[in-house]
Amino acid sequence: MSDAPSAEQIQACDREPIHIPGAIQPHGALLVLDRDSLVVRAAAGDVAGLLGVEAWLDQTAGALIGDDLAGQVAALSSSRPAGGFIGVLRRQGRNLDLSATIQGDLVLLEIEPGLDRPMAGSQILAHLEAAAAAFERCPGLKTLYDRAALEFRRLTGFDRVMIYRFGVADEAGEVVGEDRAPHLKSFLNHRFPGSDIPRQARALYVRNLVRVIPDAAYLPAPLEPALEPALDMSDLALRSVSPVHLQYLRNMGVGASASVSIVKDGRLWGLVACHHDGSRLLPYEIRAACRALAGGLARQIKAKEEAEAWREKLRLRALGDDLSAVLAQSDIGDLALEEHLADLVALGEADGVALFRDERIETAGKTPPHTALFMLRDWLLEADTGGVVATDQSANVFPGAGAFKSWASGLMGVVIERSPLLAVLWTRAEEVEVVRWAGDPYRTAKAAGGDGALTPRASFDAWSETVRGRSRPWTPSQSDAAARLRQDLLDLRRARRTAELNSQLRATLDDKDDLLRQKDFLLREVNHRVQNSLALAAGFLTIQMKAIEDPAARAPLEEASRRLTAVGLVHRRLYRGDQLETVSLDRYLVELAEELVESLGQDWARMLRVDAAPATVSTDKAVTIGLVVTELVINAVKYAYGGRPGRIDIGLVEQGGRVRLSVADQGGGKQGPRVGFGSKMMDAMVRQLAGTLTYNDNSPGVRAELNAPAG
Repeated sequence: MSDAPSAEQIQACDREPIHIPGAIQPHGALLVLDRDSLVVRAAAGDVAGLLGVEAWLDQTAGALIGDDLAGQVAALSSSRPAGGFIGVLRRQGRNLDLSATIQGDLVLLEIEPGLDRPMAGSQILAHLEAAAAAFERCPGLKTLYDRAALEFRRLTGFDRVMIYRFGVADEAGEVVGEDRAPHLKSFLNHRFPGSDIPRQARALYVRNLVRVIPDAAYLPAPLEPALEPALDMSDLALRSVSPVHLQYLRNMGVGASASVSIVKDGRLWGLVACHHDGSRLLPYEIRAACRALAGGLARQIKAKEEAEAWREKLRLRALGDDLSAVLAQSDIGDLALEEHLADLVALGEADGVALFRDERIETAGKTPPHTALFMLRDWLLEADTGGVVATDQSANVFPGAGAFKSWASGLMGVVIERSPLLAVLWTRAEEVEVVRWAGDPYRTAKAAGGDGALTPRASFDAWSETVRGRSRPWTPSQSDAAARLRQDLLDLRRARRTAELNSQLRATLDDKDDLLRQKDFLLREVNHRVQNSLALAAGFLTIQMKAIEDPAARAPLEEASRRLTAVGLVHRRLYRGDQLETVSLDRYLVELAEELVESLGQDWARMLRVDAAPATVSTDKAVTIGLVVTELVINAVKYAYGGRPGRIDIGLVEQGGRVRLSVADQGGGKQGPRVGFGSKMMDAMVRQLAGTLTYNDNSPGVRAELNAPAG
């Protein structure tokens, strides 16, 4: 009969109700309190021994832990729904740590032995700062793992601390860092099967970042009286663990254990696994420090992983850029690839490369025979979806690949074009790997007693397995380099075709260029003449205004002059610049304000202010917006200040493809639109802009806001 567990047994282990064990670890005590009255409804552990009381059922929290701490429990249950640390209770000559978890209408109060001499916050902070600085100084991931194991061992005092990383594909764990007492054997580089940690246990590791078992030989302390439905203990530090896990620890010779989750980007990256020969507590303060240190470790792991990936990406990008530049400068374009096959091998960090061009194959490095390459070419064309095809186990994706696994256990390929065919296939040789498991991975559990129940494997001696048919895995940076090469070659081919078309059209374009230059000259001449005409009209208005002494009669001419100023300003900007289609609206508004000051008088120089963020609009839209702004300023001068100088603010922002323009005064003008020619003209211009114009109270004064598309 096989010792390996069946699928049904593994599923049974995954379904074990570890979140509702109905018992706690006996080194502490649990009080289940009514949330409103704080009366004890149930308890577990040696409540009498820890608290020095004889009766606890139906007692209030105040009677058991004192009114001050009970008041903090009540305050916590109302202010922090998830619960948290309550404080330290001094009983019978020792310190007890109290923490609470809120669960519906219950408060779960945990009581644990604390430190004999509580650590000062500055002491813990100093340790964390020193450890964080040491993490930052580590030049790479390997030294970071080793340093992390050392720092966690200093913090916890356990005999062995391991940095345990989970695999992405098979979820197997590998010990990548270790610090241990001299008498212990090393588990460094050993692997543990993914089934050692069931799926639901992994979920709890993300939920509860620190898990401590001070004595692996403990007998669970049941909850009395039992509650219905069963009490969910997922968030309790004292929750009793699976008997299978306790036996697992005893089989390893572990007396006490602790685990600290390393969570990176919301995913369980690994664990800090702590083992001790005898029993060992890990009080609340040390657990809190462990959580903080694990968070810093996760950030450093992420930073160093990203740094290593970035360095590799930059190196491969430089290789790809050099190769693409050489091909671009060649008279024969991508046909020069055959002269740079060695560069292709380096770009993929491969053992060999095959270049498929129509029915021809060119190779470099270590590749399968041509008969096999023709089959691989057909496989690549079938598997291609427009990106990179990659595998480190070719036999899993290509039938018959086992025959040439020593040359091509790893395959990475790209199809640049199918007609005419151009494709590249990188190959990697088989890399025979000897994996050191902590025990036989195929005997992670065995049936016991003939009832199908699982018991953990008893041996944790190093067990080696030879893995064949695999190559070094392709990294994301290498896949990116292959994809970039594909795009560069595709662009090169397109550029060559475009160059051929351009050479045929160049003669025609030369003639058209002459016509365009003439058109540009004529357009600028027209703009120049329009500008002169506008200036002439403005001059006539100015002469006419000087001849009229009545301010009421002169006012319409002044308004007309300002409108001409807004239009003329756009034309002057067009005449000065090379860009005829668009206008920098922010600069235009500043210059428009200066022109308006010239018209209104220098007393307005400090009163008319512009706060405009950069924005670009079409020429036609700029003219219309300038007229709207001019009209709004004229209204503010007339209605807010009666013609006397007063503060006017012009604002401009562009967001989400729209411009929002405001003209605000602080005078006594009434809120809302006005009647007359100017208002009718402004309504027409707002409709032309496909925008909206609203008037709001500026407290004091009026704030007009124009909202219109920028395009």
